Amino acid sequence: MEVVKQRIIQELVPGKQITLAHIIASPDPSLYKNLSSLENGGNGQSIGIMTITPPETAIIIADIGVKSAGVQLASLNVASGSLMVTGTVSEVEAAINAILNYVDERLGFEVCTLTKT
Repeated sequence: MEVVKQRIIQELVPGKQITLAHIIASPDPSLYKNLSSLENGGNGQSIGIMTITPPETAIIIADIGVKSAGVQLASLNVASGSLMVTGTVSEVEAAINAILNYVDERLGFEVCTLTKT
């Protein structure tokens, strides 16, 4: 029997959208230990996670998030368009909502619903 290999081509079609906006309200300490960008051990802080395209826009949303609430920047990856912030649940929620509102109203992005665990 002849094995036929399939070739799969994956492409990123950049749009103007936030594809993930999530808050982890009470992360387990083991989560902090396994995330190298969260070196401070967490101290009971919540984690906000976002992804955005085009990925360079992560710089803008990081700036908005840090300026709008008392969150700390935990991780910013311009290549993938990902952002992680930490702070109290209310700080992280305020920062993410400020980001979602800004990119929706000022930049015309499609935004997803903020989720929380």
